Parts: sequence; structure tokens; C-alpha cells
Amino acid sequence: MPLSSAIWAAEGKVLTAASTNDVTKMDPQFYTAVSEVSVMECLYSKLTRFKPGSEWGWELEAAEKLEQVDPTHVRFRLKRGIKFTGDYGELTAKDVKFSFERGIKHNSPVKDNWGSLDHVEIEDDYTGVIVLKTPFMPLFNIAFPYAVGHIVSEAAVMKATKDGGDFGMKPPAFSGPYVLAEYKPNQHLLLTRNPEWAGSKPGFDEIRVVLIGDTKTAERAYQAGDIDFTGITLDSLAKFKSNPPADTKIEEHPSLNYHWIGMNVDHPKLKDINVRKAIQWAINVPQILEAAFAGQAEVATGTIPPGLLGHREKALVPPEGDLAKAKEFLETAGVSDLSLTIDCLNESLFLTIAQTVQAQLSQIGITVEINAQDAGSFWTLGMESEGDRWKDMQLTVMWFSNLPDPFYATGSFLQSRVGVWNWERFRSERFDELSAKGVTISDPNERAKIYQEMQDLMEESGAYRFLTHGGNPVMYRTTHTQAVTRPDGYPLYVDFKAV
Repeated sequence: MPLSSAIWAAEGKVLTAASTNDVTKMDPQFYTAVSEVSVMECLYSKLTRFKPGSEWGWELEAAEKLEQVDPTHVRFRLKRGIKFTGDYGELTAKDVKFSFERGIKHNSPVKDNWGSLDHVEIEDDYTGVIVLKTPFMPLFNIAFPYAVGHIVSEAAVMKATKDGGDFGMKPPAFSGPYVLAEYKPNQHLLLTRNPEWAGSKPGFDEIRVVLIGDTKTAERAYQAGDIDFTGITLDSLAKFKSNPPADTKIEEHPSLNYHWIGMNVDHPKLKDINVRKAIQWAINVPQILEAAFAGQAEVATGTIPPGLLGHREKALVPPEGDLAKAKEFLETAGVSDLSLTIDCLNESLFLTIAQTVQAQLSQIGITVEINAQDAGSFWTLGMESEGDRWKDMQLTVMWFSNLPDPFYATGSFLQSRVGVWNWERFRSERFDELSAKGVTISDPNERAKIYQEMQDLMEESGAYRFLTHGGNPVMYRTTHTQAVTRPDGYPLYVDFKAV
């Protein structure tokens, strides 16, 4: 069934939205942050997409049909008439094969999102079969509807790159309702309508994503009338709810994200598990949440939030910790006059967390120096591919975005991820075994137990002190837009409606 060929006149409607993460990749197989994926969803097509609204689920996008033939085979049939820009022709099964296989072929840092993908078999221009080596439960709620599920043009990418690898911030072709018209690092991205888009008309003619490093700064920009949509910090939420800006709707969304204090187990000062345990027990999580989140966030028990399969009822170390116990661990380690560094993003939330940890560790005689860095510097800190800075890294204030499958909340901590996203350099054979098993099991109770044990192993290593999942409140100007988000509050820009 061909897509309807709706054509619309330029109406000049512009949406201006804040993103608190800079973007460094527009290549779906090499993405680094959820903010990048929010933009990619405007530029490319996927077989499926997350349903907007308050319940997690997926719906067809570029696929007309998608069926699981058996645990390791999924057949798709594409809609006809989805065009790539730049005379690269129609989106076909050949492009699906190329797109899905290239992350694995080029050893992408996010190739794990594909799990056990082996290859894609092409049946004809519009149909194909995705073949897995072993069952992979997260295929339908991570791989297909999220970042790596975006389909790029094989011809365009092969022409733009030497070998079909990472094209960074220079997408060679688009197939979504928008194209990337302009990108100014640390300033903004400008998306304009794709004249070759034949699907239903999006709400805005232009989307300007303003790259603002700090949510507090974004709140001020919103109050000044410079942006129409932004996230809100939890410590500002009460103020905005009691006295909202004019013509503003505030929405509260539960967050899947997770925040923690990480410790580099390979650093000489942190090699002894007793030192790490001392730090775990000295950190009082409720105090941190009061200081950094105005008491508006709940204590996390691990990386998997409440409501998701694999959530733990409680952590092994109680939220308040215990200073006497922390001192005992330090004595066992035979350590005194310990000085450490803690790295964090140069944003008010993360600085407050770092300062609170600094004060708490001083109570057991540990001196902490805070290194605050901008996003570009911070997010390459623990990556071996970016140099040797990981060797000096000690404590970090970390947060990762998350998706509605426990695999996503644990997959970054495998041994294969050491020096990629596993900055604690945590290594556990048992953890890796459980991870491999967890993605193959369809029974939810059995699966949940696996992910609960995996979080136990992380905590037992002493390398992690879990903090919170936070929350994702947003606000937007009702005179200008009706915002549409995922259940966790992240924007689905193509669904925004102009008012």
C-alpha cells in the first residue's frame, strides 16, 4: 500500500525545543545519547516506533507487517513509497539489511543493542527476514523502535564514507518528515521539512533544537519566551507547579534513567574492595536526593526502576549507609589520609551531587576534589578509544538514559564494555553469563530473577552506589504547541501539533 502523497504549503510554523545534551552523532549505529535519538526520529524511518502516551508499547512505522516466525526469525514487509532524499531512490529491504548489519560489522559501541543478530535475508525489494543466532527478547522493545532500528540508504552511506562506517554529524540522505538543515555545535540544530516526504504532515515546518548545557538555563530561556518546550529540574518543579509561566502546561513523567556514583576498580587507590565498600557505606543517598533533587526523587535500588521487570525491592547497602561501618572498612584496608577525585558534568544537579558526596566522605577522613566538565569532555572520560584519561579517573557522578527492558539497564556493565561504557571497569564472569541467558528467556519471573542477581553482583563489587531514577517533568507553551512524549517524558517531535 503506497503512502498517501500529502503535499503542504510552507506555513512558517516553528517549534523551538531545548535539549540539555549536545549532539555529536546523527549516525543511528553510533549514537551516544537519547537527545540524538529524539532528532534521528525526525530524519529517518524505522520498522516500528514507540507509541506516544503513558504506556510503553510499539507500533508499525516503515513496516507494513512484522511477524515473529519463530524465536530466531522475524519477517518484515515494508510500506512502499518511502523515498530517500538526494535521488537515492526508495527505501528497500536492501537498505534494512545494510543498516542493521553495519553496526556489528563496524564494531559500534552500541552494537549490543542488536544482541544476537546474525544477518538479514532479502526476499524481494520490500520483504526480508531478520535472523538471530539465539533468541533475543529486547528486539521488539529496544532494537526495532529505538536508535539502531533507524534505516539509512546503503547507496548514500557507501558514497559518503570509505567503507560504510560512521558518518558522524553528516547524514548523506534522509527518509523521514524532516531533513537536517543546519548544525552549530553547542548552539542548535535546525530541522526543516523534507519535500520528498509522502507520509502524514508533521505539525511544524521547522524544528529548532537549542542545545543548552544545563536544565536550569533552559528553564530561564523558557521563562524569557525563547523556547516552547523544555524539561524541568525536580528541584524547580514545586515552584513551577505553584506559579506556572503564562499559557504553560506542566507534565510529570516517571523516569527510567538511573544515577549512581561509580568507582574505577583499576585505579590504584580504589583497587581494594574495602576502600570501595567504605565509600558505599559513607554515602547517604536520601541526603543527596534532598540536596540535589529537593527531595522530589525516590531512592533507586539498582539500575532497573520500579515497574520494570528485574526491579529489586531493596539494595544490599541501606540508603542511609552507616558511617561507623564505613570507617571499619577503611581500617580493614589499612588506609588513612585518602584523597580522591570525583568527575561530574558541569551542571547544577551533578555539581550538587558531587559536593554532597564530598562532604559525606570527609566524615570518614577522605578528601575529595571535584572535577566538573562540559558534556563533550565528560562523556569521553572513561573511553579507552579517546586516550588515557580513564587511567586517572577515580569516582564519577554518572547517569544513563534507559529503555523499557532490563537488558538495556545492565548491558553497559559487561566485561566487553570495559573502556567503552563500563567506566567502573567491573568484571564478572557470572554477570556476563546471566546477561547472555537473560535475553533468551521468555518467562518474565525467571527473567526478573536473573536481572535482580546481576544488580546484586554490581553492588557486591563495591564499584557502584545507586542513587535515584529521578523524574522527567516537562513544560510547554499551550498557545504554540501540543507536546507529545514517550511514557518517560522524552519528546516525540514528529507528533507535536502546532496550535
